[in-house]
Amino acid sequence: MTEAIMTIREMCEAFGVTPRTLRFYEAKELIFPVREGQKRLYNRRDRARLKLILRGKRFGFSLEEIRQLLDMYYLDDQQATQLARTYEIAQERLADMVRQRDELTEAIDDLANQLSWGEKMLASLEQEHMPRAAAG
Repeated sequence: MTEAIMTIREMCEAFGVTPRTLRFYEAKELIFPVREGQKRLYNRRDRARLKLILRGKRFGFSLEEIRQLLDMYYLDDQQATQLARTYEIAQERLADMVRQRDELTEAIDDLANQLSWGEKMLASLEQEHMPRAAAG
């Protein structure tokens, strides 16, 4: 069975990216479509690489980290080096994400407390400045 070739339009539809994104990754030498005149044709390898690129970006890996990981695929060790390095970077990213989440949770709690305080202050000020006509 011959491997299916996809056009840039088919890649965009399949992966939810823009042609500009694909051209950018090509310029950064992360994917390598075959060129036929102005046409770009993507094979199975390009699709696998794009899937890994998008996953890496989603997890916050830098393009340089992604490039290094993709380049490790061709080492002669059944991808042991690639997997170990991916695991190491993923652990670092997870720790960063947890730290960011904790910082964001703290900021949300602080802001909620400030809003609650502000609400009480506004209510207090409104009561102080109400016309006293109702008292008469």
